[in-house]
Amino acid sequence: MSTDLPAITDLIDDEWGTPEIDLGVALQDPATSRPVARAVATAADRVERALAVAEAAAGRIDATMLDAIAADLDARLPRIAELDARATGVPISQTVPLAAIVSGSFRLAAEQLRAGALRQDQDGVEVHRLPLGPALCLVPWNAPAPMAAHKVVNALAAGCPVILKVSELAPYSSVVLAEAIAEHVPAGMFQLVQGGAQVGAQLVASPRIKAVSFTGGLAGGRSIATASAASFRPCQLELGGNNPLVVLPDADFDTATRIAAELLTTLNGQWCRALGRLILPAKRAGDLVEGIGKRLAALRVGAPMDPLTEFGPLVHAKHAQAVRASFDGREMRSFGNMPEAGNYLAPTLLDGDLAKEIFGPVAGVVTYADIEEAVALANAVPYGLEGYVCGADEQQALGIARRIRAGEVKVNGSSIMSLHLMTPRPAWGLSGLGEEGTAETLRFFTGARVVGVEGRFALHAS
Repeated sequence: MSTDLPAITDLIDDEWGTPEIDLGVALQDPATSRPVARAVATAADRVERALAVAEAAAGRIDATMLDAIAADLDARLPRIAELDARATGVPISQTVPLAAIVSGSFRLAAEQLRAGALRQDQDGVEVHRLPLGPALCLVPWNAPAPMAAHKVVNALAAGCPVILKVSELAPYSSVVLAEAIAEHVPAGMFQLVQGGAQVGAQLVASPRIKAVSFTGGLAGGRSIATASAASFRPCQLELGGNNPLVVLPDADFDTATRIAAELLTTLNGQWCRALGRLILPAKRAGDLVEGIGKRLAALRVGAPMDPLTEFGPLVHAKHAQAVRASFDGREMRSFGNMPEAGNYLAPTLLDGDLAKEIFGPVAGVVTYADIEEAVALANAVPYGLEGYVCGADEQQALGIARRIRAGEVKVNGSSIMSLHLMTPRPAWGLSGLGEEGTAETLRFFTGARVVGVEGRFALHAS
């Protein structure tokens, strides 16, 4: 694999440029904490130009075009997986399968267009799903390429000109993604800008933007919602979670400890559906924590580019410091030996419940005496993104899962993937607004127009 990092560039009006605003942050090699580049931003005048170009853009995006982008991306997936691993610290063994989402998202959108997703007539009444207009896609740093691909392709498939901004901490793979897209779409239909909160705020403040899809933190989501409220601009907001795993009294020991360990350490704990709250039966809590600890201690810790690494460093030293600060003097147990250099932080279980998402390999441990208390604990925080239930009696576990207030609840599972390719990914409470998904994200970027001749269709009582 290549050892060089690409230049951080932007794409405005079909022309590549070099962002010149230094954000005062050194991008790091997570495995060593050594600086490798500077975080940069697209200048305000170029951002304004991108907005004007998006407003004026007109072009038709069809399924053939999306398939061509997917084929182009297939050859770039190893590079995308490498760049995401090097930027985020996530092991290459995890970024490689995630990279398949990148080209896969374009193929799924093409299939939806061919299946008539934008025309849903009912008994002679025309139902057109039309593009809302220029769309803004804002992507965080933890899985930048897959999330960018999912948002961007659905906006394009809807017919919206797209402006993409990824996190300033992980800008590299967006350049590779943009290269493939720019080869196949009409000029102005896709643009890439770089930068941090200030660039994001400039984009969100513009009335030219007619839809915003954002994945990130609660504060950012609130700012976007506030800026969009006056115009009732549609927002798709996924703001993270503080996700519970309820281990039922009859749960298989190996299954429960494996699920907990995987939920705590996938993407090094840097994912919105990670374990935040471990809810254990009081009589088994000690044994379960010990078993989870043994699994965590056995993980192979190393550099993200080592294919044998199972657990790697956090994205940046400042993020590692913020995660450590969240311990707040609690009783804690950490597991595994971490390298002295780099942004490593051992998987940690804290005593007691957690009120907020930490976004690292950290979870609070709380015990319960009966099932009613377990359900109450699972629903005790204002988040509602993901929930998990582990139990030997599958029907009982499903019954408990149906009572958990979250967008998706998995029984006896820990995969980063959704339960089904065609099910929605909703967010409840402080976890966000709206639904993402294969069909849902495409629909988000559209508005319906219904056309017909009155009286041609009527419902008749029998």
